[in-house]
Amino acid sequence: MLSLADHHFDEVVAHCLAALPFEGCGVLLGRAQGTAGAVVEVVGVANAARSALRYRIDPREFLRVDERADAAGLSILGVFHSHTHTEAYPSPTDVAEAPDASWHYVLVSLRDTHPVLRSYAIVDGAVAEEPVVVDAAPG
Repeated sequence: MLSLADHHFDEVVAHCLAALPFEGCGVLLGRAQGTAGAVVEVVGVANAARSALRYRIDPREFLRVDERADAAGLSILGVFHSHTHTEAYPSPTDVAEAPDASWHYVLVSLRDTHPVLRSYAIVDGAVAEEPVVVDAAPG
């Protein structure tokens, strides 16, 4: 399960929309609780692939985000990216390039009028959808 505040949901979607016509992408920071994760920060990054069909996070940018997470006492929970014209389901490329079995892979479909956000676990090529809980921000 992945949980995030409604403003994190909005940040992910806004970053993906701003990246059009390319896929948007970024990193989710937070606290892991077994296979569940609670998002504390969304870090949108540029799509180094500059493509509407795939995304790539520059390794140097990823290192900066990883150092930021360490400094804040957080973990990388996973990544997000958009599909500009297809459903929010991992493509064969997404599955083949999934680097960490413990991560949450969040996809945002921009195919329809309203963006759709879904999350998956990808382990040894197997894709399993997981629940996403969006709550009002604390306080």
